[in-house]
Amino acid sequence: MPNDYRDIVQHYEQCLAQHGDSHLGVDWPKKEDADTRYRVMLDVAKFDPAPPDTAAPSLLDFGCGAAHLRSYMLQQDFQDWKYAGLDLSEKFVTLCRQKFPKATFYCGDVLQEELSIQPVDYIVMNGVFTEKRSLTFEEMLSYTQQLLSKVFPMARRGMAFNVMSKQVDWEREDLFHLPIDTLAHFLTKELSRHFIVRNDYGLYEYTVYLYH
Repeated sequence: MPNDYRDIVQHYEQCLAQHGDSHLGVDWPKKEDADTRYRVMLDVAKFDPAPPDTAAPSLLDFGCGAAHLRSYMLQQDFQDWKYAGLDLSEKFVTLCRQKFPKATFYCGDVLQEELSIQPVDYIVMNGVFTEKRSLTFEEMLSYTQQLLSKVFPMARRGMAFNVMSKQVDWEREDLFHLPIDTLAHFLTKELSRHFIVRNDYGLYEYTVYLYH
Protein backbone atom coordinates (compact mmCIF):
# COMPACT_ATOMS: atom_id res chain seq x y z
CA MET A 1 0.00 0.00 0.00
CA PRO A 2 1.62 3.30 -1.02
CA ASN A 3 1.91 6.04 1.54
CA ASP A 4 -0.75 8.11 -0.22
CA TYR A 5 -2.80 8.11 2.96
CA ARG A 6 -0.28 10.53 4.39
CA ASP A 7 -1.79 13.10 2.02
CA ILE A 8 -4.87 12.91 4.25
CA VAL A 9 -2.73 13.73 7.29
CA GLN A 10 -1.19 16.69 5.48
CA HIS A 11 -4.66 17.97 4.64
CA TYR A 12 -5.67 17.98 8.29
CA GLU A 13 -2.44 19.71 9.28
CA GLN A 14 -3.25 22.42 6.74
CA CYS A 15 -6.71 22.79 8.32
CA LEU A 16 -5.09 23.16 11.74
CA ALA A 17 -2.67 25.78 10.44
CA GLN A 18 -5.49 27.74 8.83
CA HIS A 19 -8.23 27.46 11.47
CA GLY A 20 -6.42 26.63 14.70
CA ASP A 21 -7.73 24.43 17.51
CA SER A 22 -11.37 24.33 16.45
CA HIS A 23 -13.84 22.08 14.66
CA LEU A 24 -12.70 23.68 11.40
CA GLY A 25 -9.12 22.82 12.35
CA VAL A 26 -10.03 19.14 12.04
CA ASP A 27 -12.25 19.79 9.00
CA TRP A 28 -15.66 19.37 10.60
CA PRO A 29 -17.88 22.12 9.10
CA LYS A 30 -20.25 22.45 12.08
CA LYS A 31 -19.43 22.15 15.78
CA GLU A 32 -22.86 20.78 16.65
CA ASP A 33 -22.41 17.99 14.10
CA ALA A 34 -18.97 17.23 15.51
CA ASP A 35 -20.50 16.94 18.99
CA THR A 36 -23.12 14.56 17.59
CA ARG A 37 -20.33 12.37 16.23
CA TYR A 38 -18.58 12.31 19.61
CA ARG A 39 -21.79 11.20 21.31
CA VAL A 40 -22.39 8.48 18.73
CA MET A 41 -18.80 7.24 19.00
CA LEU A 42 -19.05 6.90 22.78
CA ASP A 43 -22.26 4.89 22.41
CA VAL A 44 -20.04 1.98 21.39
CA ALA A 45 -20.10 1.01 25.08
CA LYS A 46 -23.86 1.52 25.38
CA PHE A 47 -24.60 -0.97 22.60
CA ASP A 48 -21.99 -3.52 23.68
CA PRO A 49 -23.83 -6.82 24.31
CA ALA A 50 -21.30 -7.70 27.03
CA PRO A 51 -19.80 -4.47 28.39
CA PRO A 52 -16.84 -4.61 30.76
CA ASP A 53 -17.72 -4.79 34.45
CA THR A 54 -16.42 -1.33 35.26
CA ALA A 55 -17.80 2.17 35.56
CA ALA A 56 -14.68 3.54 33.88
CA PRO A 57 -13.92 1.70 30.64
CA SER A 58 -10.73 2.52 28.77
CA LEU A 59 -10.76 4.09 25.32
CA LEU A 60 -8.24 4.82 22.59
CA ASP A 61 -9.10 7.80 20.37
CA PHE A 62 -7.43 6.59 17.17
CA GLY A 63 -6.77 9.52 14.86
CA CYS A 64 -7.43 11.85 17.76
CA GLY A 65 -6.59 15.09 15.96
CA ALA A 66 -6.81 17.89 18.52
CA ALA A 67 -8.42 15.58 21.13
CA HIS A 68 -11.79 17.30 20.90
CA LEU A 69 -13.37 13.99 21.89
CA ARG A 70 -11.55 14.28 25.22
CA SER A 71 -12.91 17.79 25.69
CA TYR A 72 -16.40 16.50 24.97
CA MET A 73 -15.97 13.62 27.43
CA LEU A 74 -14.94 15.99 30.21
CA GLN A 75 -18.00 18.17 29.56
CA GLN A 76 -20.39 15.20 29.58
CA ASP A 77 -20.76 12.11 31.75
CA PHE A 78 -17.53 10.45 30.66
CA GLN A 79 -15.05 12.12 33.02
CA ASP A 80 -14.10 8.80 34.65
CA TRP A 81 -13.29 7.00 31.41
CA LYS A 82 -9.62 6.17 30.87
CA TYR A 83 -8.66 8.08 27.74
CA ALA A 84 -5.67 7.79 25.42
CA GLY A 85 -5.15 9.29 21.97
CA LEU A 86 -3.14 8.34 18.90
CA ASP A 87 -2.38 10.27 15.74
CA LEU A 88 -0.01 10.10 12.80
CA SER A 89 0.66 13.84 12.99
CA GLU A 90 3.33 15.11 15.35
CA LYS A 91 1.74 18.55 15.14
CA PHE A 92 -1.59 17.30 16.46
CA VAL A 93 0.00 15.11 19.13
CA THR A 94 2.12 18.03 20.37
CA LEU A 95 -1.04 20.13 20.65
CA CYS A 96 -2.87 17.35 22.50
CA ARG A 97 -0.06 16.91 25.03
CA GLN A 98 -0.10 20.65 25.73
CA LYS A 99 -3.87 20.59 26.29
CA PHE A 100 -4.03 17.39 28.32
CA PRO A 101 -0.63 16.79 29.95
CA LYS A 102 -1.98 14.03 32.20
CA ALA A 103 -3.39 11.97 29.31
CA THR A 104 -1.45 9.46 27.24
CA PHE A 105 -0.88 10.25 23.57
CA TYR A 106 0.89 8.10 21.00
CA CYS A 107 2.37 9.31 17.72
CA GLY A 108 3.06 6.85 14.95
CA ASP A 109 1.85 4.80 12.00
CA VAL A 110 0.56 1.38 13.07
CA LEU A 111 0.81 0.13 9.48
CA GLN A 112 4.51 0.91 9.32
CA GLU A 113 5.80 0.36 12.86
CA GLU A 114 5.06 -1.52 16.06
CA LEU A 115 3.84 0.85 18.76
CA SER A 116 3.73 -0.03 22.45
CA ILE A 117 0.07 0.75 23.09
CA GLN A 118 -1.66 -0.24 26.32
CA PRO A 119 -4.70 -2.50 25.79
CA VAL A 120 -8.08 -0.74 25.97
CA ASP A 121 -11.72 -1.78 26.08
CA TYR A 122 -12.79 0.33 23.12
CA ILE A 123 -11.24 2.11 20.15
CA VAL A 124 -12.97 4.91 18.26
CA MET A 125 -11.89 6.08 14.80
CA ASN A 126 -13.90 9.23 14.23
CA GLY A 127 -13.24 10.78 10.83
CA VAL A 128 -10.36 8.47 9.97
CA PHE A 129 -12.22 7.03 6.97
CA THR A 130 -14.52 9.87 5.93
CA GLU A 131 -12.13 11.71 3.58
CA LYS A 132 -10.11 10.02 0.86
CA ARG A 133 -8.72 13.23 -0.67
CA SER A 134 -6.59 12.22 -3.73
CA LEU A 135 -6.87 8.47 -3.19
CA THR A 136 -9.02 6.44 -5.53
CA PHE A 137 -11.96 4.52 -4.07
CA GLU A 138 -10.01 1.26 -4.41
CA GLU A 139 -6.95 2.71 -2.66
CA MET A 140 -9.04 4.08 0.19
CA LEU A 141 -10.91 0.79 0.53
CA SER A 142 -7.61 -1.10 0.75
CA TYR A 143 -6.29 1.35 3.35
CA THR A 144 -9.51 1.06 5.37
CA GLN A 145 -9.42 -2.72 5.34
CA GLN A 146 -5.75 -2.87 6.30
CA LEU A 147 -6.17 -0.40 9.14
CA LEU A 148 -9.29 -2.05 10.53
CA SER A 149 -7.56 -5.43 10.45
CA LYS A 150 -4.61 -3.99 12.34
CA VAL A 151 -6.55 -1.96 14.91
CA PHE A 152 -9.52 -4.17 15.79
CA PRO A 153 -7.40 -6.77 17.67
CA MET A 154 -6.05 -3.94 19.84
CA ALA A 155 -9.49 -3.47 21.46
CA ARG A 156 -10.61 -5.91 24.15
CA ARG A 157 -14.32 -5.30 23.55
CA GLY A 158 -14.92 -3.43 20.32
CA MET A 159 -14.52 -0.37 18.17
CA ALA A 160 -16.50 2.38 16.44
CA PHE A 161 -15.76 4.08 13.13
CA ASN A 162 -17.63 6.13 10.57
CA VAL A 163 -17.65 6.48 6.78
CA MET A 164 -19.70 8.57 4.36
CA SER A 165 -23.02 7.13 3.24
CA LYS A 166 -24.03 6.13 -0.29
CA GLN A 167 -27.62 7.08 0.56
CA VAL A 168 -27.18 10.74 -0.43
CA ASP A 169 -28.42 13.02 -3.20
CA TRP A 170 -24.88 13.66 -4.40
CA GLU A 171 -21.36 12.56 -3.51
CA ARG A 172 -18.19 14.60 -3.05
CA GLU A 173 -15.19 13.27 -4.94
CA ASP A 174 -12.85 13.83 -2.00
CA LEU A 175 -15.01 11.90 0.49
CA PHE A 176 -15.17 8.14 1.04
CA HIS A 177 -18.72 6.95 0.31
CA LEU A 178 -18.58 3.25 1.19
CA PRO A 179 -21.49 0.91 0.34
CA ILE A 180 -22.76 -0.84 3.44
CA ASP A 181 -22.81 -4.25 1.78
CA THR A 182 -19.16 -3.92 0.69
CA LEU A 183 -18.14 -3.13 4.25
CA ALA A 184 -20.40 -5.80 5.79
CA HIS A 185 -18.92 -8.48 3.54
CA PHE A 186 -15.39 -7.56 4.62
CA LEU A 187 -16.23 -7.36 8.33
CA THR A 188 -18.07 -10.68 8.33
CA LYS A 189 -15.39 -12.51 6.38
CA GLU A 190 -12.28 -11.02 7.99
CA LEU A 191 -13.03 -9.53 11.43
CA SER A 192 -16.32 -10.28 13.17
CA ARG A 193 -19.99 -11.04 12.52
CA HIS A 194 -20.92 -9.00 15.59
CA PHE A 195 -21.51 -5.46 14.38
CA ILE A 196 -24.15 -2.75 14.35
CA VAL A 197 -24.62 -0.25 11.51
CA ARG A 198 -25.98 3.04 12.84
CA ASN A 199 -27.66 5.49 10.49
CA ASP A 200 -30.02 7.31 12.86
CA TYR A 201 -28.27 10.55 13.81
CA GLY A 202 -29.05 12.85 10.92
CA LEU A 203 -25.69 13.17 9.15
CA TYR A 204 -24.69 11.97 5.68
CA GLU A 205 -22.63 9.13 7.07
CA TYR A 206 -23.03 5.96 9.10
CA THR A 207 -21.22 4.58 12.12
CA VAL A 208 -20.31 0.96 12.72
CA TYR A 209 -19.89 -0.64 16.13
CA LEU A 210 -17.77 -3.77 15.75
CA TYR A 211 -17.47 -6.24 18.64
CA HIS A 212 -15.40 -9.35 19.32
